[in-house]
Amino acid sequence: MARLIRIDDDGDEQHRLEEDRIVLGRHPDCQIQLDHGSVSRQHAQIVREADQFFVEDLGSRNGTLVNEQVISGRRQLLDGDELKICDVAFRFAGGDPQAGQEATWTGLASDESSRAVMVDDQSGSRIMSKLEMTSDGSYLQLEANPQAKLQAVLDISRDLSRTLSLDEVLPKMLDSLFKIFIQADRGFIVLKNEENGALVPKAVKFRRPEQDDTIRISRTIVNEVIGRREAILSADAASDERFQMSQSIADYSIRSMMCAPLMDSDGSVLGVIQIDTLNQKSRFNQEDLAVLAGVAAPAGMAVENAQLHDDRLRQQAVERDLEMAHRVQQGLLPAAPPEVPGYRFFDFYDPAKHVGGDFYDYIFLPGGKVAVVLADVSGKGVSAALLMAKLSAEARYCLASESEPAAAIRRLNKTFSGSGWEDRFVTLVLVVLDPAAGRLQVVNAGHLPPLVRHGGDVQMPGEEFAGLPLGVVTDYEYESFPMELAEGDCIAMFTDGFSEAMNADGELYGLDRLKARFADELPDAEALGRHLLDEVEQFVAGQPQSDDMCLVCFGRAKTADPAAVR
Repeated sequence: MARLIRIDDDGDEQHRLEEDRIVLGRHPDCQIQLDHGSVSRQHAQIVREADQFFVEDLGSRNGTLVNEQVISGRRQLLDGDELKICDVAFRFAGGDPQAGQEATWTGLASDESSRAVMVDDQSGSRIMSKLEMTSDGSYLQLEANPQAKLQAVLDISRDLSRTLSLDEVLPKMLDSLFKIFIQADRGFIVLKNEENGALVPKAVKFRRPEQDDTIRISRTIVNEVIGRREAILSADAASDERFQMSQSIADYSIRSMMCAPLMDSDGSVLGVIQIDTLNQKSRFNQEDLAVLAGVAAPAGMAVENAQLHDDRLRQQAVERDLEMAHRVQQGLLPAAPPEVPGYRFFDFYDPAKHVGGDFYDYIFLPGGKVAVVLADVSGKGVSAALLMAKLSAEARYCLASESEPAAAIRRLNKTFSGSGWEDRFVTLVLVVLDPAAGRLQVVNAGHLPPLVRHGGDVQMPGEEFAGLPLGVVTDYEYESFPMELAEGDCIAMFTDGFSEAMNADGELYGLDRLKARFADELPDAEALGRHLLDEVEQFVAGQPQSDDMCLVCFGRAKTADPAAVR
């Protein structure tokens, strides 16, 4: 039976091509529905004529590709062709080999999800033979033709040691076993899910193409092998009392079967490997069971190594994605503090993870004014960073659209509240600086008030004007309040990653320490900002950072200060 097998990263399903016309597209009525926005409602069709299959694009927006070439009109599909519709990729499997030819099929059960299923058989009580297993293979004993079969076991061990990918290891195991046991008709490998322990068929193999159908795997037999850590043999499964109630045995007229556990280096069972035969005259025997057990030992090690390798590859992929996200987020932040005559600026941002939800920005407004925005999105990590990127763009738009700071924040809150982020909120503080007049307009949306240093005195003014965080009440009326920034004055806007920085004793740095350090006599805002960073770093003394840290300091230089005439 011809199939389309999903081969891209977002899916692993397979579709049998049983109808004469099969439509692929986004519409629910399509036989193969592709839930991607770039896919057209009725994107392409596959038509069967006699034993041949043809693909045809149905006037889609983005076209249909076969083997990376855009098709026009009809294109015949040949075995192994790659069919691509936008980001969805399939491999065309053209069906059975020619009649009369013996062939084998080996594949991953995850690619062919209908080929192997676990069934709950009610079984009897007798096993023809058992062989206790260990993880080092020390039980292997060969009595007949030992040289040939021992060489086969060594060959399997060598081949598996060269393979790291689990998707390559499993088919190789079955291929090798079919070379040793020429009477084997079917084989499969079942592994435990690493997260929940569920039994999952992972790879299957058929000796003959006419057997290419769903394998019903007895959960009872697999659980027996896993629970007892014993390889089992039935010389005549069809008449074995243990399997008399087994639908999987009856369906396929299985005459003989062997099943062995796959164990890791610690002796924990990873899964099982089973082979069976329909040939009544070529049953498996005790020597065959010993050989299978001997193969299962290195096979288990190979599975363990492959799982570790695949886990590491997945971890590296995640780390690469996070590093890329970190670079993207850094690119969204200001490249450097603004240069404003008579003022000095300093900023710092350090996410607790690769990316974070704190952000700051400088936005130049008409009349030479500068808006300084600092915000803290609830949560941490990738989701908070995505929300931060969206909020940053919307803040710029709102400030450019509204002449009054309070109106801009009201508009930003309304936009954010209507964006479907019901479980998220944002605290934000906006300071609009008029450099020529030395005046500030401050709007606070549920954030910590800025620190303001005047002389040696440090205050946190404006608490009575602080409103709710963004996203709490859609139509909330925010207020702004004015401040004067005299020569020598400095202001610090910060997130709670500073005040809640924790040392090894579980003590928080706190607002009092922050205010005291900000009062220290230092020449300008940049020196004050670096001073705060050094003091917090010394306080935590190497303790892991638990929250994002964001700081913006700026101050008005004294007339005698050379910085005032930069």
